[in-house]
Amino acid sequence: MKILVTGGAGFIASHLVDRLVEDGHCVIVVDNLSAGRRENVNTKALFYEVDICDAASLEEVFKKEKPEIVDHHAAHVNVRKSVEMPAYDANINILGSLNLCELSKKYQIKKFIYVSTGGAVYGEPKILPVTETCPVEPLSQYGVSKHTVEHYLSIFYKLYGLNFTILRYPNVYGPRQSPHGEAGVVAIFSELLLQNMRPTIFGDGSKTRDYVYVDDIINANMTVMNNLGNGEIYNLGWGKEVSDLEVFRTVRRALASNIEPVFGKKRPGEIDHISLDSSKATTELKWRPKITFEEGIKIATQYYRNLKR
Repeated sequence: MKILVTGGAGFIASHLVDRLVEDGHCVIVVDNLSAGRRENVNTKALFYEVDICDAASLEEVFKKEKPEIVDHHAAHVNVRKSVEMPAYDANINILGSLNLCELSKKYQIKKFIYVSTGGAVYGEPKILPVTETCPVEPLSQYGVSKHTVEHYLSIFYKLYGLNFTILRYPNVYGPRQSPHGEAGVVAIFSELLLQNMRPTIFGDGSKTRDYVYVDDIINANMTVMNNLGNGEIYNLGWGKEVSDLEVFRTVRRALASNIEPVFGKKRPGEIDHISLDSSKATTELKWRPKITFEEGIKIATQYYRNLKR
């Protein structure tokens, strides 16, 4: 199949591109390289340096390549900046995504896979782990922008028959995750500890997230490529809370370091606790994460160690 992957030069989507190429698919990567890296792109994939907000250039790609499936990973993912610059966040995450929806309708895409966020759309849930039926009450503009596109996809499905599946991601970690920026705490801790520097934990270290290794996330994308999960939303996660302090200690242990963290102020827009119930994905898609946090951290920290060498 011909599959267009947005954000395919980035951390998660570049792993997806590798898997798709390995499985014999023709892969078209669209990325403006604002966060992704050209060297992440599989050499067997077709690459277009195009911004999803540039509708005209994006249409040229659709017109020339005629993809059958769109897997949409490209996004502005910085929660803090979304709070500071909501219009910038909305322009990329909402209007850029709408460009893709319109072109997918026009060029009769068979399936649209949309990457949403389980960590930001639910806000501060009253019961953990959260299911897909829990109230959606985001506390950041990022969460609002990602959830808005879910509604648009539902409309495009009902009005125009555009098949879609929404995957609400947990905190994903693994090789290629950038340590530069606010997201990617495993990468950030690894990078700083390898430089013998003290990482900052924002808050008292009790904030929790649900962590899934990148390969498990790619498996979910591969599963919904065809006719599975049409018109559905799926949480992806272990359903387990891992605290910031536990992440730090696990990374530190894997790197055989004895450095202590620094504690800073909690950042606005960040929720305190989240974990995702993925029983719907397990029942309907036969998906569940397999790589434990300890195992995944060992692989990830070894990657960063090798980079430093």
